[in-house]
Amino acid sequence: MLAALAEAAGDIPLYWIGHSVGAQILPLVEGHERLTRVITIAAGSGYWRENSPPTRRKAWLLWYGLAPALTALAGYFPGDRIGAVGDLPAGVIRQWRRWCLNSQYAVGAEGDAVRAAYAAVRAPIVSLSFADDEMMSAANTESIHGFYSGAPRTMKRIAPRDIGVKRIGHFGFFRAAFESTLWRAHLLPELA
Repeated sequence: MLAALAEAAGDIPLYWIGHSVGAQILPLVEGHERLTRVITIAAGSGYWRENSPPTRRKAWLLWYGLAPALTALAGYFPGDRIGAVGDLPAGVIRQWRRWCLNSQYAVGAEGDAVRAAYAAVRAPIVSLSFADDEMMSAANTESIHGFYSGAPRTMKRIAPRDIGVKRIGHFGFFRAAFESTLWRAHLLPELA
């Protein structure tokens, strides 16, 4: 996908805007070297002990109880039935579990090749994270961006009060209500 886009774009700068897992997988995407800038939104490592408190409690139950037990019984993770992350193939949930149980997330679970892939990203990164994110804590955010050791990084942690609202959360950035306060004020200047 990125190769096709780069070919069509010619000399036009390419930007990667990744929400949550969209920032986690960037080093694993072929052709990321062509990117001019990376903007991450509500992105963090996923290491369960660093998750925000509401998610941390659920993550413990998911990773130590539900995921291994239900996957063993069903042969896949039946997340739709229990209202948790959706149905996933056994290999996917097992890999994700390994990542989330490792203090260095994918880098720690997968080893030197993945660590090198993160370090190989050179495009400047701007992180937009939110103080009231119910999933990703500041520690998660710092952790994932720390793996991008070869890229210049700018970290912006925005509290709801900073923009005069009560709540942003993990998915709030994408609500139309934030067009002027988040999109225009924090995203568009990074794309200029």
